[in-house]
Amino acid sequence: MIKNLLLDRPLAILDLETTGSVTSVDRIIEISILKLIHGAEPDHRTKRVNPGVPIPAEATEIHGIRDENVAGLPPFRKLAKRVVSFLDVTACKEH
Repeated sequence: MIKNLLLDRPLAILDLETTGSVTSVDRIIEISILKLIHGAEPDHRTKRVNPGVPIPAEATEIHGIRDENVAGLPPFRKLAKRVVSFLDVTACKEH
């Protein structure tokens, strides 16, 4: 399906797993990014992070990620600059 997608510019698709759905208080647990650039292979990266708060059972029921799965991992703020760099379209060959 992706090989049939005609792109005029880079495209990034993000998927987040979180501790809940209230953006002002809930935290990221996992970020997955699919980056598509015309003429290049798709680049897919997934990283789990420690939200710094307990993961509610309701959230675990949805994504299956438990506190013990992220214990010892860095928080998202430690990964944020790398995410921004990965998404930077000025770094793409076409631009």
